Amino acid sequence: MIGVKSHTVLLFVVFVGILGLSFFGLMLGDIPTKFSDLYPALLDYSSQDINQVIIREIRLPRIMMAIVSGAALSVAGMLMQTLFQNPLAGPYVLGINSGSSLMVALGVLSGVGFFNSELGLIGSALLGAFVFGLFILFTASFLRNQIGLLLFGVMLGSFVSAIITILEAGSQAEALKSFALWSMGSLNNATVEQIPMIFSVFIITCFLTFFIIKPLNILVLGEEECRLMGYDIKKIRILIVFITALFTGLITAFCGPIAFVGLAVPNLTRMLFKTQNHMLLLIANLLFGAFFLLTCDITIQLFSDILLIPINALTSLIGAPFVIYILIRKLR
Repeated sequence: MIGVKSHTVLLFVVFVGILGLSFFGLMLGDIPTKFSDLYPALLDYSSQDINQVIIREIRLPRIMMAIVSGAALSVAGMLMQTLFQNPLAGPYVLGINSGSSLMVALGVLSGVGFFNSELGLIGSALLGAFVFGLFILFTASFLRNQIGLLLFGVMLGSFVSAIITILEAGSQAEALKSFALWSMGSLNNATVEQIPMIFSVFIITCFLTFFIIKPLNILVLGEEECRLMGYDIKKIRILIVFITALFTGLITAFCGPIAFVGLAVPNLTRMLFKTQNHMLLLIANLLFGAFFLLTCDITIQLFSDILLIPINALTSLIGAPFVIYILIRKLR
């Protein structure tokens, strides 16, 4: 009972922290705005008021993308770690992000109009994530060694990076600049008009995840136990990859590749909650992932006068040492 209460309190504190950071982020920027500006900007919007325009058109989409991106990538990482029974698995490390990046690169650097559209960009990212997810799943059936699977993911990422570099070398300057800015990662790319669509896809994907909570809990014990409980393991695998691809592809399309969120946050939640109950882990990853990326975004805004830090760089600076700690801890 004490454990349940402490978990609830911790989740509530993180939730309150998300709300606090969100309101703070809406007022933070080069042009100062007041708390009193938030209500009219969100509920009684007037395009004639510059403060309302800044809050609604610039800061609100950035804050919402930070929440969605952190939550989605964290849940995707949790799913990958459960599927491969590997605490160092994640959409970035295993190459699912690389699949999205490759397809986006093929579209953007090719100069074809459709692929530069919103629909083309999202479709490219989702297709790349799903195809590479299936490829990694197929390869994992032959690589039972966990370190071998991680090395495969690293090599796959390097191979994709080489292809992208070749594409960049032969692309036009405008397309190259567009892709370079996208690849650095940014929470500022989505517009306020796109937020409802992004949130709709995110919420639908979360509901899909709720439907596989039971098989995820059993999958921790092994694939054979999952079969004995009557689940079709192949369908479960494909569904997990599909959900991961939706989460990863959606975020990669709008924000670019964001590293280490899907690797560090799921490990942190497992360490804090000490459970394999995926219902609790799902909620924890949604909240902790959103809190983590919001904190990164607020940090970037605070240092924007001195240095404009790409979101991908900051998440790597924070996440990489934590992952190294997890690796050393596992190898001991």
